Amino acid sequence: FRQPIIFKNIPRLVPGWKKPIIVARHAYGDLYGGADMTLPPCGGKVLLKYVPGDGGPPKEIEVCHINGPGAALGIFNTEDSVQGFARSCMNFGLERGFPVYLGTKNTELEHYDGLFRNTFQRIYEKEFQKVFEKKGITYEHRMVDELAAFAIKSSGGFVWACKNYDGDVQSDMVAAGFGSLGLMSSMLLTPDGRTVLTEAAHGTVTRHFREHQAGRETSTNPVALIFAWTRAIYYRGLFDATPEVQKFAAALEQSCAATIESGNMTRDLATLAGSSTWLTTRQFLTRVKDALDRSLAV
Repeated sequence: FRQPIIFKNIPRLVPGWKKPIIVARHAYGDLYGGADMTLPPCGGKVLLKYVPGDGGPPKEIEVCHINGPGAALGIFNTEDSVQGFARSCMNFGLERGFPVYLGTKNTELEHYDGLFRNTFQRIYEKEFQKVFEKKGITYEHRMVDELAAFAIKSSGGFVWACKNYDGDVQSDMVAAGFGSLGLMSSMLLTPDGRTVLTEAAHGTVTRHFREHQAGRETSTNPVALIFAWTRAIYYRGLFDATPEVQKFAAALEQSCAATIESGNMTRDLATLAGSSTWLTTRQFLTRVKDALDRSLAV
């Protein structure tokens, strides 16, 4: 689940987005578990073959009859994994109070995308519909291109369930639309909602680290990494029923917001906000600590 970290003074490329759009990426199968091959110039047939594990007769269909060179790809998924993804998305929507939308192209991929569409609908109706209606939120399947257009025109405030590759692309698009790839929290959630892995989704800053190793000050934005810790701390408090731990996590996140919204930012965010003054990494962290100390002292 990848969610933008929103600050009032960081301009958005999509100004209509007022509430977070949370991209739920199915982290299994699809292009990342597929197999592809180059097809030689002589041309020929590409077949998709399934050999049942129970010894039953094989099934085979023709993908295409190609004339000349090309490429072919085979992808897969499992019903069990899609069921888990559906439950994770529904539980996340309930926790945040956001509607859940699934985007597929089941009109073109009747069986593959149909697995997602049908599984989500079945689990919603059997396990979540009543509690969704009680909370005043909804679940809906839409064509993925229609959903992309809806997202741009919307004010935000929903969970966007995506297949693996779609989620990889759309999460970066959403983060950029809200202002910065460096302002995005990311977490993996199990279907039962009891195991969480948090991360800073925007990757590494090797050049900055080399500067740090050389003893030079950098202006590296640590917000996504801080939020990786705060989200983990928040869920630890949720699982242990220790609200004071959750309160600390919320206070640290609010301290980041107070620091940035008062004009104290690292270079990347200052540039976005149109400011010519910025803080080094250490200076920024000191300002966040000062804000946190004031918050906890109240």
